[in-house]
Formats: sequence, structure tokens, C-alpha cells
Amino acid sequence: MYGLDDESLKEVSEHRKAEVVRKTLEVFDQNKDGVVERDEWMSLWKSGKRLEDFGLGEGHHGDDEYEYEIHHFERFHDENTKEEDLIHPEDIAHFRKHDEMEAEAERQEELDRMPIVEQNIPQKFRRY
Repeated sequence: MYGLDDESLKEVSEHRKAEVVRKTLEVFDQNKDGVVERDEWMSLWKSGKRLEDFGLGEGHHGDDEYEYEIHHFERFHDENTKEEDLIHPEDIAHFRKHDEMEAEAERQEELDRMPIVEQNIPQKFRRY
């Protein structure tokens, strides 16, 4: 279910996440096929049916970038904020994540340029 695998919920047990899915399906899966189709969702939404607050945080509206923007940047910064002013722990974590993603992309590019990636060869097939 969208959002339940977000890193902000890593401390939430799999049992609790399964309970959220079960309750959501109870409400919105009208034909009981284990999937909430768009028509089911829209029909119930238009009739006023809403998900309960499962107490798992503010909720997810989009990707990580959008979440940071609406839950932190808009609240504590504005269009005049300079990069050197982004010193809150949330800012630091956000840009650290960018750095990690960039480093991983560079690592992958390097591996993609290699004709053979020895790390991918199981030990039993190596000749040394």
C-alpha cells in the first residue's frame, strides 16, 4: 500500500502495517477482490467515505522531494532562503539523502562502464 514502505515508518511493525491494509480494504474494496480499484475509491470518496487516521504520521502526498517541500521547507523557509540558511536537521537529512543518491548513481554508472563486474561473479566461479 502506498506510503507504508516509507523510511519514516521503519519502526512500525509489519503487523501494524498489515492491519492498516486490512482496514483500508474493509472500507474501500467493495467487491472484496483484495484490490481497491479506482472506481471503488472514487465512488466511496464521493459519498463522503474517508480513511481513518491510523496515527502513522502526517501522510504522504508525493515523492520525497514534495514531502520535504510541503512538510518542512514551506513551513520554515521561503523563496528568499539561501542555501547556507538550510541548517535544520531536516534540511541536513534531506540534502544528505541527495548526496547518497548521487554517489550511488555515480557508482552504478562506473559499474555500467565495466565489461565484467567481478563482484557479480559468484566466488565458486572465480579462478583465483
